[in-house]
Amino acid sequence: MEPRNKTQISEFLLLRFSEDPELQPLIFGLFLSMYLVTVLGNLLIILATISDSHLHTPMYFFLSNLSFVDICFTSTSIPKMLVNIQTQSQVIAYSGCITQMCFLLLFAGLDDFLLAVMAYDRFVAICHPLHYMVIMNPRFCLLMVLVSSIISILHSVLQSLMVLRLSFCTDLEIPHFFCELNQVVHCACSDTFLNDVVIYLAAVLLAIGPLAGILYSYSKIVSSIRAISSARGKYKAFSTCVSHLFVVSLFYCTCIGVYLSSAVTKNSRSTATASVMYMVVTPMLNPFIYSLRNKDIKNALKALFGRETIKVPIVLRVKTCP
Repeated sequence: MEPRNKTQISEFLLLRFSEDPELQPLIFGLFLSMYLVTVLGNLLIILATISDSHLHTPMYFFLSNLSFVDICFTSTSIPKMLVNIQTQSQVIAYSGCITQMCFLLLFAGLDDFLLAVMAYDRFVAICHPLHYMVIMNPRFCLLMVLVSSIISILHSVLQSLMVLRLSFCTDLEIPHFFCELNQVVHCACSDTFLNDVVIYLAAVLLAIGPLAGILYSYSKIVSSIRAISSARGKYKAFSTCVSHLFVVSLFYCTCIGVYLSSAVTKNSRSTATASVMYMVVTPMLNPFIYSLRNKDIKNALKALFGRETIKVPIVLRVKTCP
């Protein structure tokens, strides 16, 4: 098969979840509901942290950034998938595919870095509580987010430029419901060895690196918690990490699950279904995980909607005898 020049490529074809027309409205409604819950839930977290001065701390600063990234992450793929379901089309423009892939890499990488930064924040809070506000000053917090953003941008641009150098064949069907980097690269007719090397090196540096930082932070946290004498002190220290641990476990378990699914089975539909977990389900659950047992977030949300309880003092009038 003769490869076509990459400038002549106009579109790719994305995978459908089901070829059954009767299931399309159900799939559309399901993903639309999940997307709206994801956007609304994360948006409430952002508004709560901005509106309540008690939440102007490093932990909630990173949480609001994570919520913003989660909104952007789902918004790069789900709206396009909903449009394709509604119009009964599988088409995505070549430029649109490259753009989608670039932003997916950007926000996925930023999500990973922010989880590592939040783990470091918990490490400083528990292991060095007296120096917490000195170490985690606003300038340092902003610098960590900025550095994470720059690294993620450079990585996404590099991978996109590596894809732009490839030539593609006439068969441009991507076995995924979004433009996933590895799937797009394997659609090419030209040599992809250099692309594969860059992909695997980036995976080692940008995925395993933050994970190692998270594991190191929590190893130190566990050691510090074990050194606390009282059971109440241990519980209080550990409770500040529970939500973050849940989110980290959910993020990495779903990513590993997708990788194993693609390695074990050749069924592209099963792999695409598994990828829904980290693409939609994880960002959707994050606001619930962080707000379910967090009194500060609950109080901020109540105040935001004007449902904060107002205590009115009761004045007793005692009638004195003349």
